[in-house]
Amino acid sequence: MPKKKRTKKFTILHSNDMHGDFLAEVSGKEGKLIGGLALLSGYINKVRKEEENVLYVISGDMVQGSLIDSEYKGISTMEIMNYLAPDVVALGNHEFDYGLSHLLFLEKMANFPIVNANLYIKKYNKRLMNPYLIINKAGMDILFTGILTEKVMDSISMDETVGSFISLQEASREVGKICNAYKNDDIDLTILLTHIGFESDIKLAKLLKPEWGVDMIIGGHSHTVLKKPKKVNNILISQAGVGSDQIGRYDLTVDDDTNSIIEYKWQLIPIDSDLAKPDKKLKAYITSFKEEVDRKYNTIICKFAQKLTHPKREIETSLGNLIADAFVETAQCDIMLVGSGSIRVKEMGPVVTLMDLLSCFPYDDNLTRYSISGVKLKKIFSHIMRKENRNSEGECYQTNRGVTAVYNDEKETLMSLKINDVPVENTEFYSICMQGYHFNKSNEYLDVTNEELLESGMSKVVATSAQEVLEEFLRNNQNISKRIENRLVYI
Repeated sequence: MPKKKRTKKFTILHSNDMHGDFLAEVSGKEGKLIGGLALLSGYINKVRKEEENVLYVISGDMVQGSLIDSEYKGISTMEIMNYLAPDVVALGNHEFDYGLSHLLFLEKMANFPIVNANLYIKKYNKRLMNPYLIINKAGMDILFTGILTEKVMDSISMDETVGSFISLQEASREVGKICNAYKNDDIDLTILLTHIGFESDIKLAKLLKPEWGVDMIIGGHSHTVLKKPKKVNNILISQAGVGSDQIGRYDLTVDDDTNSIIEYKWQLIPIDSDLAKPDKKLKAYITSFKEEVDRKYNTIICKFAQKLTHPKREIETSLGNLIADAFVETAQCDIMLVGSGSIRVKEMGPVVTLMDLLSCFPYDDNLTRYSISGVKLKKIFSHIMRKENRNSEGECYQTNRGVTAVYNDEKETLMSLKINDVPVENTEFYSICMQGYHFNKSNEYLDVTNEELLESGMSKVVATSAQEVLEEFLRNNQNISKRIENRLVYI
């Protein structure tokens, strides 16, 4: 008589890149609420009541991106996340934005486990976080581990104390180490929570040995919206966009004997008021933070002629043009490079409050001007405009009026670079300004070293606070208008 299969059904809910997206928004003529953590919590509570075996996981970047989060340096976020009570969380790059010591403080605040396998305290070769977690659910054991490569470790890469494996190959070997040491016949499901971007998830999946038995990668960082999971090397890969407007949902059947998924359904669930009722207690708790921030920052500083937008970081945007032009006035430079990822909203205006400004541009930093040759300037634009950099994982830039750069995707070459309609000459010198963060990461992001930027001996800090420069510009330029001007052109 054949042995009866021992199977169990599970529901796994997953979020990523929530970025302090606490508040619901009104959408459409009906005034339907979408997103916000009170609605998200209402849906999670609903599923936990309806289904027997539910897990809720988060793949990094809970913090940074909202004024409430910035004002409380992530403390408000961790308190609210405690209310959501995820079963396990992985670190993202923005968890480090307030510094390593503050991250360790936030971790102590968390009432939920945080896992990461490949962040090490360099001197002692010890892991910074718990490398894995085994959750027993319905008599089955599920192994979780977290991965964050140096490619996305923007803030911590400047900290000498902690380091990460720098490549996917080395990160994959760390996954193997965890699986070899802790995965045994009792482990029914193995899940990687990553924060490295969807394309990197695919590459990582290809590197993982089948014997390690990884079943799923639940990722983040690239804000990817999927219609269905991608299956690579027999590993399911999924991600759930950005913010709290949606949540990923797996409904799985797992075989206890073969330790494998024998059936699954995945959905990207839109979070709105038709789906679930807001969690009233959480809504009131979030409101208490919001009221405090509103009192401090809800003052009007200017009005635009029309709404300005920043829909994608990979393209020239009207809001990006405004910020680059604001900075170039202070910097008095030929080229202003503003990191597109520094602009954290998709639209702003026409009325702009101080709260809007700080939500849009939360990263305060210095602005420093350098003098470099035309050869190096062309090298920078060739690097930042290349097609493989525009994949939602690369570092892209906005630039100022007067700059025209044309890049040919098919030929993979910079066709022309002009300043005020005059072609850039290889042997001439030009002034370029950027945020301090981008100077620190210049080798990776701009393909020029710090030494190359400094070698002329003509560097100057033009402002110690980019936020203050932007605020003063807006206060003194009412009814300003900006449009797409083909500053960055792709053929």
